[in-house]
Amino acid sequence: MTATVQTVAAQVQGRVQRLGDAFASLSPAQVIAAVFAFAVVLIPGSVFNDPDTFWHIAAGRWMIEHRAVLKTDVFSYTWAGKPWASHEWLAEIVMAAAYMAGGWTGVMLLFAASLGLAAWLLAGGIGRWMGPLGQAVALTLALFVIAPTVLARPHLLMLPILVAWTREMLAAREAHRAPRWWFALFMLAWANLHGSFVFGFVLAGGFGLEALVARGADRLKVIRDWGIFGALCILAALATPHGISGLIAPFDIMFMGTLDQIIEWKPANFSKFTPFEGAILVTLLICLAKGVRVPLVRAVLMLFIFHMALQHQRHQLVVAVIMPLLLAEPIGRAFNRQPGSVAMTRAGSIMLAVLALGFAGWRIADPAVRKDDGITPVSALAHVPPELAARPVFNAYNFGGYLIFKGVKVFIDGRADMYGDAYVKRYSQANKGDAATIDKLFKQYDIAWVITQPKEGVVEVVSKRPGWKKIYGDKYAVVLAREDALPKAAGPAPQAKPQPKP
Repeated sequence: MTATVQTVAAQVQGRVQRLGDAFASLSPAQVIAAVFAFAVVLIPGSVFNDPDTFWHIAAGRWMIEHRAVLKTDVFSYTWAGKPWASHEWLAEIVMAAAYMAGGWTGVMLLFAASLGLAAWLLAGGIGRWMGPLGQAVALTLALFVIAPTVLARPHLLMLPILVAWTREMLAAREAHRAPRWWFALFMLAWANLHGSFVFGFVLAGGFGLEALVARGADRLKVIRDWGIFGALCILAALATPHGISGLIAPFDIMFMGTLDQIIEWKPANFSKFTPFEGAILVTLLICLAKGVRVPLVRAVLMLFIFHMALQHQRHQLVVAVIMPLLLAEPIGRAFNRQPGSVAMTRAGSIMLAVLALGFAGWRIADPAVRKDDGITPVSALAHVPPELAARPVFNAYNFGGYLIFKGVKVFIDGRADMYGDAYVKRYSQANKGDAATIDKLFKQYDIAWVITQPKEGVVEVVSKRPGWKKIYGDKYAVVLAREDALPKAAGPAPQAKPQPKP
């Protein structure tokens, strides 16, 4: 009996010891980063602060129902039937599928999983050269810079690909080889998800050049191997429903004249302190204090990407992901660290899964609901009679996505690349209250109603015009209608109830 007890005790002790060793060897940075990123997306409202989410889902839903990729506009009455290529068609189908399966909670879980996976991959890449403190600093800075762009839009779905791609380029250079050929499949998915696939070519070209000019390099072999990989990537990027136009679409957008009217395309603003500025200052401090040395070609590559982030705020996301990976080795060497291997153990995987499932369960138990806000005029549209909603509307740019989602043909929405500079400029002038432009547009398109934000100039101008009346108003939206367009049975317009003070 005593021998049996001793045997059982020894087995239990051995299992406890093995479990302890497993947890001691897991990568805590990967677990923390992935779970934190996953949980942040599930916070109510934070991921839904962009009006384009609505029309992306509407586009994906249309493509699922019609089993075809959108190549003409079906959402506006001003551009109906004219060419519009849905270059992010795959992301839109995935988003629509998530919505159809789980509503807004399903969409949140989709993007939480994407950001969590990207954070996990990023932590693993940084962890090869940095200790716990270095990982914590790098990941904190990266996630804070990423935070403003954590929105339910296609760019967040490509994030794990960007991290994996950068890690493969680094691994290829470290092993003195070309990237593995099957990584071209990543480019295939990337080109159909989001226009940022261009950065994949920038990275591959930069690292290929570095391999070519490296001391002692077999240049013919480098040209052959990296050239084959590059050719495969080009073929993959062309394998979209839009062919060559899909390849050049990102450049067409970047050269639009009205980009400065879209927040994400504006230059970086340093008039107020931001996480981006903080990340720059901390990185400079470390690099200058420790004399961090970066290979010349890689330094030029980093400066180009940094320039893009200064030129357009939307590229700060790319900097937040790529820079920590590119600087991890130089900074690690400056601190006399040697490369290590970071692998998630079974214990780490179990912990990650349990925590992620716990947060997902909480979100499912408390489903996300869209309510009135600056991009979601739920109450305002609900008070528009169906007969009026079917007539031509002049809508706020930020309301276009929601109107499309609800089946209303819009005047304008977030697809500025489709409408073009001249059209967006005319809309902007009218919305600001330019009376002459308002008269021309309203006559040209036979505008029957207006739904826009209360402080826009068009509200003041149109509300004073004979034959127009306000049929609804709250702090987010105002609805004006031509009296002759209103159903005769329509009663007086309801007004929003006063909001209780917090």
